[in-house]
Amino acid sequence: MKTFSQSPTDPAFVQDPYSFYAEARERGQLHYWQDYGMVAAFGHAAVHMLLRDRRFGREVPEELRKTGPAHLAPFLAVEAHSMLDAEPPRHTRLRRLVLHAFTTRGIAALEPGIKDLCHQLIDAFPDQPFDLLEAYCTQVPVVTICRLLGVPEEMGANLVDWSHKIVAMYQAARTEATEHTAAQAAQEFTDFLQGYIAERRNDPRDDLITRLIAAEEEGDKLSTDELIGTCILLLNAGHEATVHSLGNGVKTMLQQGWQPDWLAPEGIERLVEEILRFDPPVHLFTRYAYEEAEVFGHTFQRGDQVALLLGSANRDPKALDDADTFDPTRPPKVNKSFGGGLHFCVGAPLARLEMQIALPILFERCPGLKLAADPEYSNSFHFHGLTRLMVTRT
Repeated sequence: MKTFSQSPTDPAFVQDPYSFYAEARERGQLHYWQDYGMVAAFGHAAVHMLLRDRRFGREVPEELRKTGPAHLAPFLAVEAHSMLDAEPPRHTRLRRLVLHAFTTRGIAALEPGIKDLCHQLIDAFPDQPFDLLEAYCTQVPVVTICRLLGVPEEMGANLVDWSHKIVAMYQAARTEATEHTAAQAAQEFTDFLQGYIAERRNDPRDDLITRLIAAEEEGDKLSTDELIGTCILLLNAGHEATVHSLGNGVKTMLQQGWQPDWLAPEGIERLVEEILRFDPPVHLFTRYAYEEAEVFGHTFQRGDQVALLLGSANRDPKALDDADTFDPTRPPKVNKSFGGGLHFCVGAPLARLEMQIALPILFERCPGLKLAADPEYSNSFHFHGLTRLMVTRT
């Protein structure tokens, strides 16, 4: 197995990780990524298999679990009740209860409100160059998740702030200051949700929090801690990923020269899938080995971690012809952006709906949209999103 050294905070890598991925894939499916201290899967075949192989999972093996530092206690308390880091039977129970509330019908009911929101945001666009990431790409998913949860929309700024500070814990540029900030944000977020959940228990409404409280599976319900962990996960994952899916997508469309057919009713689903494949918002997802397992010639031992490079798998030419070409006319075939297996993103239908609504309305209302400055990606790997997206309307 070849060993690669590539700092995930190197400026060149931050702006273009795909060149590194291509070099790694040419040498094989699995390599040791020295900077992360673990084996990494770069090829589509390996990523696809490891997402579904039940010999691997997200939950830390029991013998490796440690008490975290005291200053991280509020953050770790939220993590402890997140289904993202759980495995069966705990994950099965949590996911079933969440799906009872997070229904297809409930998501579809958001469509008229999302359309109205998109038009309202565009009505407020200034005539001079402005940051589309802040004015549109952030607002659409944040306001939508507030409405879905039943949280007042005026809390949106607080939720975004808490979310940014918490998800910074998963970034390669994380520092001790990041940890303290994330812990404080987790505590503030938890305090807010504890009060809000208590209100909803006494005053049920037609919102996701109320449905999560009422969700029941064979007499079992979510505890308050599980409700809090689930709400924070839904906001953080749903907001952060969709913001950058929209931002990366608009950037790519403006750079490539977009076609009206891409945004037509018969083309929009393919466009969204190609955006997610070509430049996804999350590039790395880790798993633990639960037993000795041989994968593509490498033997993992129990407790070994493996990094799954979703962004690399999406560009694997062995899985897709012309994988480095952005082609929204191709049938969706290769897309690991929402993960796979038991941990396939529960919010994927909502993210797709938001993009399928927000993109056609944006380009219909602003057909002369152009880049006003060269976009730059933020130093936030394993996420992959822009710092801002400066545009003009004409």
